[in-house]
Amino acid sequence: MEKLKKFTSMRLFMPIVCLAAVLLINVITTPGFFKISVNNGVLYGYIVDVVNRASELVILAVGMTLVTAASGGQDISVGAIMAVSGAVICQILSGGQVSVNELAAPIFLAVLAGIVVSGLCGAFNGFLVAKLNIQPMVATLILYTAGRGIAQLITKGQITYVRVESYQTIGGYIGKCPIPTPIFVAAIVVVITMLVLKKTALGLYIECVGINGNASRLVGLNSTLIKFLTYVICGVLAGIAGWVASSRIYSADANNIGLNLEMDAILAVALGGNILSGGKFSIAGSIIGAFTIQALTTTLYAMNVSGDQLPVYKAIVVVVIVVLQSPVFKKFLDNQKAKRNTAKTVAGGER
Repeated sequence: MEKLKKFTSMRLFMPIVCLAAVLLINVITTPGFFKISVNNGVLYGYIVDVVNRASELVILAVGMTLVTAASGGQDISVGAIMAVSGAVICQILSGGQVSVNELAAPIFLAVLAGIVVSGLCGAFNGFLVAKLNIQPMVATLILYTAGRGIAQLITKGQITYVRVESYQTIGGYIGKCPIPTPIFVAAIVVVITMLVLKKTALGLYIECVGINGNASRLVGLNSTLIKFLTYVICGVLAGIAGWVASSRIYSADANNIGLNLEMDAILAVALGGNILSGGKFSIAGSIIGAFTIQALTTTLYAMNVSGDQLPVYKAIVVVVIVVLQSPVFKKFLDNQKAKRNTAKTVAGGER
């Protein structure tokens, strides 16, 4: 009993339970959900599609977790930054043309430019939040509103197509490898982030600043710089996600790349058991949350739910999951359990 109580009190317990519940629903509604097949040397199956399609969301969730932990707020501009990154990369690769079959510049140069621009967008958000002390949701609302307009200006209001196989590799497959490339990109991002947080004191500093910024300054931490860095990192990761997303569709579609993904990223952080007011955080929890959301999306599509109705069903399920994870609900359950134990004790004593 003691071991069970210790296990259920773990931070990742509820996120794992929520993911398991969604996967169980998938198995019930789609019996072949976990079936994986190989066609033309490529892995196919619902579960493969979930992991593949969740790649961009996983990348965004990592950045959103750091921002949330440090500033106690969220960056709602990451979807628009994805669009900006995709626009910069495709515009450089196409040489300003609407559609090309040959690259006008090296992929490395274009991707580097896209990520740098995304980092600058993150720096802009970080400056407003860390230096000017503007509430994160309000500060990032600027790029949330203007970001796609900037992407449209870069592409001159058109969808820029890069129909070159080498560019499609990141969003598709590497050679004869049966596993989708975006999965590798997301895994590399997660591993590098975890190593940086573990091998350096950055993770501890972020938690300290998120818990109490004033106290952190008193012990010598530059809370302004740490908050600023988290927004820069979040911007860079959004740029990487934009690169993957544009490679998937071999184009820069400013209106649709990253659309509504900022909301999914925030939900992934919440579903991962992270406190949205800042402080202690769990990257692993956010990753589980990202897979939960993508599994839910795949489930609804498999049940023939239209794209217009999808947000409604997703919102209902997410509200239920978040309520189950809330401290108030947990306290309510504990109180009910205590009342039942008290009633049993009284009944036993009367006998």
